[in-house]
Amino acid sequence: MISINNITKFFGETRAVDGISLEIPEGRILGILGPNGAGKTTTLRMLTGYINPTSGSILVNGIDTEKNTLEVKKLIGYLPESSPIYTDMLVYDYLKFIADVRNISPAMVVDRLQELADLCGIREVMHKSVSTLSRGYKQRVGLALALMDDPEILVLDEPTSGLDPNQIAEIRTIIKEIGKKKTIIFSTHILSEAEATCDRVVIMNKGKLVADGTTEMLKGDKSVDNITLIKLEHTDAKKVKKVFGNLEGISLSDIEETEEQLMVTLTTKQDQRADIYKLIKKEDWILLEMVQEKKSLEHIFKELTKEV
Repeated sequence: MISINNITKFFGETRAVDGISLEIPEGRILGILGPNGAGKTTTLRMLTGYINPTSGSILVNGIDTEKNTLEVKKLIGYLPESSPIYTDMLVYDYLKFIADVRNISPAMVVDRLQELADLCGIREVMHKSVSTLSRGYKQRVGLALALMDDPEILVLDEPTSGLDPNQIAEIRTIIKEIGKKKTIIFSTHILSEAEATCDRVVIMNKGKLVADGTTEMLKGDKSVDNITLIKLEHTDAKKVKKVFGNLEGISLSDIEETEEQLMVTLTTKQDQRADIYKLIKKEDWILLEMVQEKKSLEHIFKELTKEV
């Protein structure tokens, strides 16, 4: 169990993290989403004991990360966005070196490296130089590094950043496999990755938590606006703007005009398709199509992190 209790982090006068509180049970895969500068990396660094919060506390299995940093680090495997890998070594030699640094018994090293080679899909590159590996394979070696001590918790900062779609899918599969036995916390910009991989998602913006729950829960969040798309046979765009501008609870987000039709995007707090239809009928416009988009994680993300 991880308990994050009202943590705040200042860098000079800049508040990077602003009063975050979270409870993360064992055996869950938690995704942290947010735009650049949201405070994701700073939060992960505090969680792993790399830096201390300015105020608040973080407990990992009841152990305070600030008071007992070394004990907490023994429980966590951490892979930062830039993998700390020595590129002038062979993969096998590098991982063996890490095993020696971590005081893994010499009698167990070979077996452990074989386990990690299979789990992380790096068996075929174990005797290649790290410098010759693709970014995808380097990330896999980084995962093996983070897993060397068989930690209870795995923390990954943007593990698929810069990878191609095939490499992303491969890393996602590895994460899901590891998540069967461990607690995993990772940050990402790839919304589909979070949706496909995570048991729970939190969204950060400007240092604060702005959403927390499963993707299905977030999609049902009534605070996030609905999007209704309508197509009208060509009519006066200025009049359409004026009419919808006077309807309570509805705002016109976009209007696209062609020679044959108007495509109008409306934002509403609730399902107001009946009101929209009545208005169209009253104005004697010809309705070609009306669709209410399902809330996607991308839509929710944009709504919760947009500039005000």
